[in-house]
Amino acid sequence: MTTSFVEQSNNKLWLAALKPPMYSVAVIPIWMGTAVACAETQRIHLGIFSTFLMSAILIIAWLNLSNDVFDSETGIDKNKAHSLVNLTGNKSLVFWLSNLFLAAGILGILAIAWWQQDLTTIGIVLLCCALGYTYQGPPFRLGYQGLGEIICFVTFGPMAVAAAYYSQTQTWSMTAFAASVIIGISTSIILFCSHFHQVADDLAAGKRSPIVRLGTKRGAQLLPWLGGSIFALTALFVLLGIFPISTLFTLLGVPFAYQLVQHVHNYYDQPEKVSNCKFLAVKLHFWSGLLLGLGFVIGY
Repeated sequence: MTTSFVEQSNNKLWLAALKPPMYSVAVIPIWMGTAVACAETQRIHLGIFSTFLMSAILIIAWLNLSNDVFDSETGIDKNKAHSLVNLTGNKSLVFWLSNLFLAAGILGILAIAWWQQDLTTIGIVLLCCALGYTYQGPPFRLGYQGLGEIICFVTFGPMAVAAAYYSQTQTWSMTAFAASVIIGISTSIILFCSHFHQVADDLAAGKRSPIVRLGTKRGAQLLPWLGGSIFALTALFVLLGIFPISTLFTLLGVPFAYQLVQHVHNYYDQPEKVSNCKFLAVKLHFWSGLLLGLGFVIGY
């Protein structure tokens, strides 16, 4: 029984290290840009969509693995049992594996550029990768200055959605931009929530995350406004005629926002209990984004 318990514990640590729910941050922007393009053009390039989706997942794998490597260098993850570097004991292996994922992801986007004879999409994606590197990568480490949420908003919102939309249409759309703002906010909420349980480690490593700057109580008080903005902006864009009325389907995601806000409100000062709030934020991001995109697909 002891061996079985240890194996189960190790499996849980590996699952936590690989962060499978977090890959929705790759899926939803590509889905959103493609959904708006499909709605506006009444057609979809499935080969481009599937290639972009797989490439985005590979790039997120690079981001997750390389961030573990960079965090191991600052000591911020010394108490993080589910760090891949701590689990493997081989920082070099994790680093080069992350670079392999990045190269594979970039090759997929290059294939799209070759099919279209247009370098715009690969240019946007490379810029996203560069910004993603500055989040934790030396010498920038902008996440340690509290800029991670801004980087997250820009890369996974306007830039990623625009790239996905352009890959389908080779043009731009104000509707896609409006949708990308909502996706950027919901993605940034995930990162915002990931700091509630690690204030002590962040402070020790000199990381000035928004939660460190605000404090967990004020962060919990801000969260309802951030979550509510997803639905308020959707309603506003419907009223302005930018979104079809069917995009109000995203309001079915309100229970996920309520669950997140209540959980953080109850446990913001209890690190062990609030630590899973980022996964509640992932649920909010996934379902609100999925429903919003579905609203576009059926609304035109």
